[in-house]
Amino acid sequence: MIRVGIGGWTYEPWRGTFYPPKLPHAKEIEHATRALTAIEVNGTYYRRQTPKTFESWAKTAPDGFVYALKASRFCTNRKNLAEGEEGIRNFLDQGLTELGPKLGPILWQLMGTKQFDPDEVASFFALLPKSWNGVPLRHAIEPRHESFRTPEFFDLARKADVAVVYAHAADYPTFDEQTGDFTYARLQQCCEEKPTGYTAAELDGWADQARAWAQGGRDVFVFFIAGAKVRAPSAAMALIERVGRP
Repeated sequence: MIRVGIGGWTYEPWRGTFYPPKLPHAKEIEHATRALTAIEVNGTYYRRQTPKTFESWAKTAPDGFVYALKASRFCTNRKNLAEGEEGIRNFLDQGLTELGPKLGPILWQLMGTKQFDPDEVASFFALLPKSWNGVPLRHAIEPRHESFRTPEFFDLARKADVAVVYAHAADYPTFDEQTGDFTYARLQQCCEEKPTGYTAAELDGWADQARAWAQGGRDVFVFFIAGAKVRAPSAAMALIERVGRP
């Protein structure tokens, strides 16, 4: 399945461009989960949520929709990733499994200054459980330093079944190795001058790429993040028109 979305659902410039101008703020998540097929939740990176919050998100979204969760910065913004066991358990224990089948991948985004250390990364991967409270977990890692461009890193990720994020970004390297049983792409170069963030030809290219990633039954998650954020919903909906809904 190919799912396409944006980062979060609260952004004032989306009112009048994505959301109807008079739509109540409380209805934004309902609107977003019906226009898109996935959302990457950034709030989980900054603060702890409650089980009731996750339960509410699950009830609001239609069947087939998923939320990818950005892991807490207290897990990833640290000198030694291998020492993050307590933080990882605290993150997983906040009630995210209340999402049930609407829980998508967990994104572990590293600092741009974090360099590859094989022993540290191997130990970090060993801390990531395959399930929590009976709910299967899928993990994606986004390194943002060129030192990770090495077969040793990709081999470690492949062995742990952790997907390496494909980041289409101006400031960070792009890694296109497929290491997990799903693909996680973050497209970060929307242009405000283009109504759909990317040109029609570029979106056709991303649709072809998403379908290529999906060959063989691989799930694909594509998120339009950063860049000209005001265009992200239009870009996501334009891509959904090209690849269809799950």
